[in-house]
Amino acid sequence: MNLEELQAEYLPVLINYGTKAIVAALIILFGYWIAKSVSNKVSKGMEDKKVDATVSRFIGKLLFSILFILVVLAALSQIGIQVTSFIAILGAAGLAVGLALQGSLSNFASGVLLVLFRPIKAGDFVEAGGVAGSVKEISIFSTVLGTGDNKVVIVPNSSVMSGPITNYSTMPTRRVDMVVGISYDADIRLAKQILEQLANEDERVLKDPAVTIAVAELADSSVNLVFRPWVNSGDFWPVKFSMTERIKLAFDEAGIGIPYPQMDIHMPSKDS
Repeated sequence: MNLEELQAEYLPVLINYGTKAIVAALIILFGYWIAKSVSNKVSKGMEDKKVDATVSRFIGKLLFSILFILVVLAALSQIGIQVTSFIAILGAAGLAVGLALQGSLSNFASGVLLVLFRPIKAGDFVEAGGVAGSVKEISIFSTVLGTGDNKVVIVPNSSVMSGPITNYSTMPTRRVDMVVGISYDADIRLAKQILEQLANEDERVLKDPAVTIAVAELADSSVNLVFRPWVNSGDFWPVKFSMTERIKLAFDEAGIGIPYPQMDIHMPSKDS
């Protein structure tokens, strides 16, 4: 077979495959540029909305990877390579990775939701995931809390999002709920007057809303009064601790007894 015959037989094939290769290369180049542009715009848009930089960068890279894989598959298909098997392999690999990392993926998804919706933020005192403490950091996979006894607790984000979140720092004021029991022979009016005086004497107790003092229950051993002053959120525990002590001292001074549960035991005599 001479050169002319070789050219006549193989040149069209080379031109065909060469054209397809050039088109595939152009698809990869332009696809890479488009994927990069889209991922950068998404990351920048999330950063403009004050989304955590770690989350925005991670989502941008994840989006770029997904788009570029689609571009490569399109380029391979242009050359004539069957991509069905590649898609099946990628699907199986994705399923295996998802099953192996489902805990981590759940924590990641919860971390994204925490950053996007911001039910809590650094500095808030919260109760979440069975732990109460100040939020030190919200990362992709976990939330770091500092407890009142100076311990650092790392809570998985999935645990934070799967249960109720109590944020004690959201509102500027809080109500101190206290139940004070007095004996049945005590003067209720005097007890309420003393509680009202204690609230008026404490500058940390707010005038608006007004303090609530009322009889809540006629219990087995005591008459239970509710004492509910409003304070600034930062004064909650100092007021609660000091009021507990002041109520006891004031009731002792006024002769108002604070009963405790009692049990009468009747012993049968030997003659009975």
